[in-house]
Amino acid sequence: MRSNLASLRGLVVGSNAGAARFLADETTSLAFGLRGSEASIALDEIAGRTVLLSCDRQLAYARALIEMDGIARRIVVCPPDLPEQYIAPVLDEVGAHAIVTDGTWPKAYGRKIIQLPSATSDFRISTWPMEPLKTEWVLFTSGTTGPPKMVVHTLQSLSGHLLPRAPRGRAVTWCTFYDVRRYGGLQVLLRALIGGGSVVLSSDRETPAAFLRRAAVHDATHFLGTPSHWRRALMTSESRLISPDYVRLSGEVADQAILDRLKALYPTARLVHAFASTETGVAFEVEDERAGFPAAYIDDDRSAGGVELRVRDCSLWVRSDRVAAGRLDGEIRSFTDADGFADTGDLVVRRGDRYHFVGRREGVVNVGGLKVHPEEVETVINRHPEVRMSLVRARANFVTGAVVSAEIVPEPDADPANSASLAREVIDLCRRELPTHKVPATVRIVESLEIAPSGKLVRRRA
Repeated sequence: MRSNLASLRGLVVGSNAGAARFLADETTSLAFGLRGSEASIALDEIAGRTVLLSCDRQLAYARALIEMDGIARRIVVCPPDLPEQYIAPVLDEVGAHAIVTDGTWPKAYGRKIIQLPSATSDFRISTWPMEPLKTEWVLFTSGTTGPPKMVVHTLQSLSGHLLPRAPRGRAVTWCTFYDVRRYGGLQVLLRALIGGGSVVLSSDRETPAAFLRRAAVHDATHFLGTPSHWRRALMTSESRLISPDYVRLSGEVADQAILDRLKALYPTARLVHAFASTETGVAFEVEDERAGFPAAYIDDDRSAGGVELRVRDCSLWVRSDRVAAGRLDGEIRSFTDADGFADTGDLVVRRGDRYHFVGRREGVVNVGGLKVHPEEVETVINRHPEVRMSLVRARANFVTGAVVSAEIVPEPDADPANSASLAREVIDLCRRELPTHKVPATVRIVESLEIAPSGKLVRRRA
């Protein structure tokens, strides 16, 4: 049985059993699933129209999203870091009638500004007398520079694979490092609303340690984030305050080092890593606690859950009803081929009975005509027991065009006096396990690495 929701507001109004119990950010906790008589938004202002939803607080965003789904024709989910110079072009591209916000907009860009009330009381959602629309959800892709790329989903493509959850064990409280204004965090919100449970939201105004302390107060049970999120979390003593039933990683390559560290700290948790993207949706999950994914997913023509996978020219291709309708570029342009497969741009190699991710196609470094995937080198470096996380990039070289350079963050209790020794050990490890052209020419010890709002390592191309 697959979820086939008409709208989120219908879910919340129609069945308290399926709605989240509470939704909390760093300052406020709202009870959900309460039916009231007044809407927090002037619904006739958005009915059948396109709105851009831009909220400073994730809590306000989640609340407005539920209220508007099924009423607005199109909701454009604006990420918090959209550069100002792209706002007007985006509004024109999507044909926005209004901007819905909990903050202050110095310019209206010729649109109506709809101000959200402050989220300080329990959320009571009103009924709507008309049949729900099939609202389009426009999401921004992550990891791109320049003009933003937008893809079009529906509630069905975003949540069709999610099922109601029968109550068992302790109450489920989802806790996500992801921002719910992006695909990964939105998936967590939908899981809670459809499957039942509460959600503890992250905030860019608090440290990973503060977030984990708050998660412990709420007795969070299900945790989701990128491998980089988890590596930063494990550097804090607060990572020992939580006792998760479920730990999930996605958004970056989940190497064996991070999987082993999480299993060692949370031995009773169900440990899962998944492949998903804004464009192709959730393709699959891996539950055997090993890096990579079984070759049987492809070799056996597996289509479990309506998802089919192919590997073409080392790139992973996906076909399913979770793939977005297309990219918004004047019109909705499909990015699937004639057979309905979408190219993820993520490269894989087969080793034995498994495929392993080696990086993005556009991230390949050319060293004297030979290809290097930075993530492949990082996977080796991260195996060193004194390395917490690493970043590999190209450094210009007048002979080969580029050489490999690495930055590493050591374990929190590492002795700074041993930095030179650690750098040499990392280079020696790479020499033993990698071809010469992939071995870092330099290794630099750093205190931290920059993490993008998406939760991924920031990779600047040389």
